[in-house]
Amino acid sequence: MNIKHIFFDLDHTLWDFEKNSDLSFKKVFRELNVKVDVDIFFKVYKPINFNYWKLYREEKVSKEVLRYGRLKDAFDAIQFEISDEVIDQIAIKYIDYLPDFNYLFEGTFELLDYLKDKYQLHIITNGFEEIQSKKMESSNIHHYFNQIITSESVGVKKPNPKVFDYALMKANAIKEESIMIGDNLEADIQGAINVGLRAIHCNFDNKKNNDKKITSVTSLLEIKQYL
Repeated sequence: MNIKHIFFDLDHTLWDFEKNSDLSFKKVFRELNVKVDVDIFFKVYKPINFNYWKLYREEKVSKEVLRYGRLKDAFDAIQFEISDEVIDQIAIKYIDYLPDFNYLFEGTFELLDYLKDKYQLHIITNGFEEIQSKKMESSNIHHYFNQIITSESVGVKKPNPKVFDYALMKANAIKEESIMIGDNLEADIQGAINVGLRAIHCNFDNKKNNDKKITSVTSLLEIKQYL
């Protein structure tokens, strides 16, 4: 492949969102003295959060609705009494604390060190603009990337073609020489393919995918065999 530019997703691809998120919530709950069973909370919260992010990508809810609604719905689902005021405090502190935790997926540094002298590396993320760079700085990967494109800076979210077109423009790249690497089939992979980029799906949970045309890996270091 005549690849010159690699665009990575951040959360769930390089940065271990689930582990860092769990640690952030535990810190917030301790600080605010929210005596909820975290295992029960996480089991309910995670699919709710996943659905809110899908609505957010589709421009059906705002950032503010996402941040409040995912918590309110999760606490309601487990019948845990909590005031709106405390939910708002949790939402704010969670975002504040999230970049403080910096677990990456195994192989992140080895892969980035392998790629950095061969390609220009960039980030395209739907994550909140105010914390994505902080996450990368805290986990010591910020310096690997030339351009960091957030959906908020574009005004729409992946898989909207405008995000990928804007990223190519910012990176001074052309689609024939670019590839997208990410975990989300809809936002990262199909979004990239729809604008003519090649893509590699990070299927770390080894979920069944019936589309044999999509290149998938179950670990980051597998990517080295394609680049």
